[in-house]
Amino acid sequence: MTNNASRFTDKIALVTGGTSGMGLATARRLLAEGASVIITGRDKSRLDAAVTELTKSAAADRILAVPGDVAVEADLDALIDVIRNRFGRLDVVFANAGVGSFQPLEEVTFDEFDRVVDINFKGVYFTIQRALPLLADGSSIVINASWTLHRGIPGASLYAANKAAVHNLAHTLAADLAPKGIRVNSVSPGYIETPMFHANVSDEAHAEVVAAVPAARLGTADDVADAVAFLASHEASYINGQDLIIDGGLVAAVPAALM
Repeated sequence: MTNNASRFTDKIALVTGGTSGMGLATARRLLAEGASVIITGRDKSRLDAAVTELTKSAAADRILAVPGDVAVEADLDALIDVIRNRFGRLDVVFANAGVGSFQPLEEVTFDEFDRVVDINFKGVYFTIQRALPLLADGSSIVINASWTLHRGIPGASLYAANKAAVHNLAHTLAADLAPKGIRVNSVSPGYIETPMFHANVSDEAHAEVVAAVPAARLGTADDVADAVAFLASHEASYINGQDLIIDGGLVAAVPAALM
């Protein structure tokens, strides 16, 4: 990981779902580049473990962990109050909190539909809405979408539809918030080796998954963190309303092994 130590000096960043995987890696990256970082998560013990890990390489006074569920209005309001009282503003939001859900259409229940929409779409939407009063001129929002919105795959109708919704949100909010000097982009990770990946893809299926990727490997959480940090930085100041696919060529190319 290349470290541009000054890109986020004196910046304040919020990373939802920051206890593991891409969220934790992005928090680590932003801290390494000088930011103060707020991470959120529903599980207090996982939040504590994330803080312990992050403080190995960054000062504790630049890390704030706030327990809460992005799908719960009171939790979001409490989060914003904590940030306002501690820092007074935000410069970066990585709306990353999400859950996986993969099953055939005929097996999706009303309860599962509501659960996934609540976290993966409503949670993203209202995280941004509630954060808006704290966002400084020139700030950046990055939304975590998914490669699944770019290709129809079986068993992903509920998950992919939610990711398509937040992908569109990056376009529409880029237009809405441009007069405020706020940029909005999204990232669409491919197969990234995270706890969520392992929860949804069996060990036996890993070789088949890798064979579908022209880069011939799974992505890492740091691959995504690198992209999020770029989009959030001044280096991407003329990039707005875009989606950056981080997938090793999965969507755009066919690996030789499959020809």
